[in-house]
Amino acid sequence: MQPTGKLSPQPWMTAPPTRRVLDALTADGGEARFIGGCVRDALLKRPIRDIDIATPQTPQTVIALMDRAGIKTVPTGIDHGTVTAVCNGVPFEITTLRVDVETDGRRARVAFTDDWEADAARRDFTINAFSCTADGDVYDFFGGLDDLGQGRVRFVGNARARIEEDVLRLLRFFRFYATYGQPPPDPDALAACRAMAAKLPLLSGERVRVEIFRTLMAPDPADVMGLMRGEQVLDHVLPEAGDVGRLRLMSWLDTRAVKMDSVAPHPVRRLGALVRTDAAGAEDIAARMKMATRQKRRLVLLAQPPADLDPDMGAPALRRALHRHGAPAVTDMALLAWAGELAVTARPPAGRNQAWIALLEAASAWTDVAFPLRGRDALALGMAPDRRMGQVLKQVEAWWEDEDYAPDRAACLARLADLIGAPAPPPEPEQETRP
Repeated sequence: MQPTGKLSPQPWMTAPPTRRVLDALTADGGEARFIGGCVRDALLKRPIRDIDIATPQTPQTVIALMDRAGIKTVPTGIDHGTVTAVCNGVPFEITTLRVDVETDGRRARVAFTDDWEADAARRDFTINAFSCTADGDVYDFFGGLDDLGQGRVRFVGNARARIEEDVLRLLRFFRFYATYGQPPPDPDALAACRAMAAKLPLLSGERVRVEIFRTLMAPDPADVMGLMRGEQVLDHVLPEAGDVGRLRLMSWLDTRAVKMDSVAPHPVRRLGALVRTDAAGAEDIAARMKMATRQKRRLVLLAQPPADLDPDMGAPALRRALHRHGAPAVTDMALLAWAGELAVTARPPAGRNQAWIALLEAASAWTDVAFPLRGRDALALGMAPDRRMGQVLKQVEAWWEDEDYAPDRAACLARLADLIGAPAPPPEPEQETRP
């Protein structure tokens, strides 16, 4: 097949590490091409994250060629033909051309080939099936260039057959549609996704989480989440999803409306905007998706916020929320409350949005204050180290908060002594300050 497109020279294609890896692969007359996402994103003039390379040469030959060139290799997926070469700190995933011999919806047994079209035929979408030579010649076997230009996300060949080979492709379709697609979605792909959705529980929680999180990080994820719900896809992976409107406003706030370093898109925050559940339900979602502990805590806080945030709450109440929960948690809760408010009231009163921004700015500028007493202070006043000591210290801390954190250590010690009926502690000596 003759090339059907041309890429102008790209910095990532001509960088010294890239040239070293390509020179090593072709040193004995072998062939190597860039494949997949790096070609697709270069055609769209988007940033390139990962550089993937394909070759007809076997993994063992690839490793030998890299060794000869002094380039480190890691057998990251050697059973499936993949070796990672690391050159000057830059990783390159190198995969031998392959065809599927057997699939079960989760993993495949492959055989190696020297046929570029056969290798492209096993890929998921036409816009992922490109290959490109070092000179920029682009090979497109399945009309991906036209699809890319039109914003179409189509499966290579029969959509249902592609999903039967790997059920994860069902979720990947919606992620790629959210990232690269333009409406309307491909009807054959939608029909296949709807028909195969019941197989989604075959996937591990980790794989589902990765795809859902990536979809949520699309520029405007609300429409595609609504599409997934309408096609009964979310019924099998995220039945708690319900508030597409709040998600739409959240993604508008964290990308366009609020310009602060402390406010950036985050998949857990957007997930919190999408689902309608309580703390127990959030725990279930986190367990099902195998979320990290910090992600689970963040989602639980969003599902059942421990503080009611509102621009009218007043500075002392805001400072109390910041002290108790921290600035990142208050930022999450404020954005969620603001998004929920906008979802109900599209035209807020004059100044309301600016008041929310002022709240977020206060959270961003917050420097936490530490309660000046510890357990040793209660012991020094004669208290026994039991449960009552902790309760009394909490009483003093609550009083300190009520006083808007103004009382210093001496005042807090006096308050503690008063509560337990102990003599007032003597003044603490001032620490000498060196010039």
